[in-house]
Amino acid sequence: MKIFKKALLGLAILLTLNCTTAQKSAVKETSERPNIIWIMLEDWSPDLSCYGTKGIETPVTDKLTSQGVKYTNAFCTAPVCSASRSAMMTGFHQDYIGGEEHRLKKEEKKPLPYGIKPMPLLLKEAGYYTALMASNKTDCNFDADMGFMGKDWKNKEKDQPFFAQITLQGTHRQWERDPINPIDPKNVELPPYYVDTPFARRDWANGLEQMQICDREIGVLLDRLDKEKLTDNTLVFLIGDNGRCHIRGKQFLYDPGLQVPLIIKWPGKVKPNQVNENLVQTIDITATILEVAGVTPPQELQGKNLFKEEANNRAYIFAARSRMGSTHDAMRTIRSKKYKLIHNLMPERAWLQYSGYKEDMYPMLAEMNILNMEGKLNDIQAKFFAPTKPEFELYDIINDPYEVNNLAMDINYAGIKDTMLAELYSWRKEIKDKGVSKEFRMGGTSSKYPTRTLEEWKVRYEKWKPWVNRKPNEKIEHPFVKKHY
Repeated sequence: MKIFKKALLGLAILLTLNCTTAQKSAVKETSERPNIIWIMLEDWSPDLSCYGTKGIETPVTDKLTSQGVKYTNAFCTAPVCSASRSAMMTGFHQDYIGGEEHRLKKEEKKPLPYGIKPMPLLLKEAGYYTALMASNKTDCNFDADMGFMGKDWKNKEKDQPFFAQITLQGTHRQWERDPINPIDPKNVELPPYYVDTPFARRDWANGLEQMQICDREIGVLLDRLDKEKLTDNTLVFLIGDNGRCHIRGKQFLYDPGLQVPLIIKWPGKVKPNQVNENLVQTIDITATILEVAGVTPPQELQGKNLFKEEANNRAYIFAARSRMGSTHDAMRTIRSKKYKLIHNLMPERAWLQYSGYKEDMYPMLAEMNILNMEGKLNDIQAKFFAPTKPEFELYDIINDPYEVNNLAMDINYAGIKDTMLAELYSWRKEIKDKGVSKEFRMGGTSSKYPTRTLEEWKVRYEKWKPWVNRKPNEKIEHPFVKKHY
């Protein structure tokens, strides 16, 4: 907790610094171009009070929503940080630029193809001051000059517009308890594919508490804009890099792994109290920022400007999953407002084949593995613990928002499946999707499932209990990880 408090204090100090050290301007007056701030929550779905999530209180984010537009169908292009960020930082799907595998080692990274440049570099070349704040994490699967010039916009020149990327890492597991506003697990609501136990509810509530802490950090940042009289000429984006850190979330192509919050505030340009239900993707944010800044990229982006009709009339969004660490799997998806089709390219492997990240960071995984091996899960809960998966999954999102009733083999939906699959194949060709090689299919860690014996899962479950059930401000060492992933 001391480390957390120091980090929070450091963030507050960083975000309340005044612009008193500006150098003499070498950039002409550019007041017509807005400042742009990109606030990124790690591993977070739209689990905010303004999106209707039960139990959580996020007043700062709620107010931000009332001042601009909230997107209710915003999706990333990959359900994990490095692949998703590779797409966001360029405006191109990660497979198209060779950034689909999570996470490439430094020596494995290659330059961007086709003359593509990262968005911050393009902004820098156009006269913007570019700052990477609160975290120095870019986490992209390519080798390039990212274009960031410093760690705070206070170092910009007078009258120079700035772009600041601010990553809040708190929502990335491990999660801190909220000593100011602890959440009663009785007030939360769990999806039906999780067991409803006190342990599971406490773990879910702990994640919501961490978001409450991040909500206050966002407030510190927005207060700084007010104090420096920058609010009126600053375009603010609040987004997530990928979906939530829970079973069936991050790393998978269900909505909890792909859907992210997207809130935009731009005084005088974006009307307040708007709700936008259009299908949009995080690469659209890249295209929007560059066009607002007056930048023409060297290649036409695959993302579209959110403020133009081109981003408002999509029939589908697309996403892909590839290698996660040493865990080999491959999935592709196409989603309309009503239906989602998932193509599992490696159906012979379990959804929950071994992943050190999930097993060391997801407490519920231990409890549910025990209950599964004891035959105590219901059909909906047990489905995800199967040793193999179907090649195709088709869901009616409107009538089945939790994506539990697979319609892929239902003859009544054959036409919908065929149409969506044809569109998915066309998109895969467009992004130069390499598919699955024999070497990839045979590689990676063992696909043996279950990954542990019943007794081994019970041992891990007992180790999780003190951590999950810790009190706010209680000092408990994480049972498996000494630092944040």
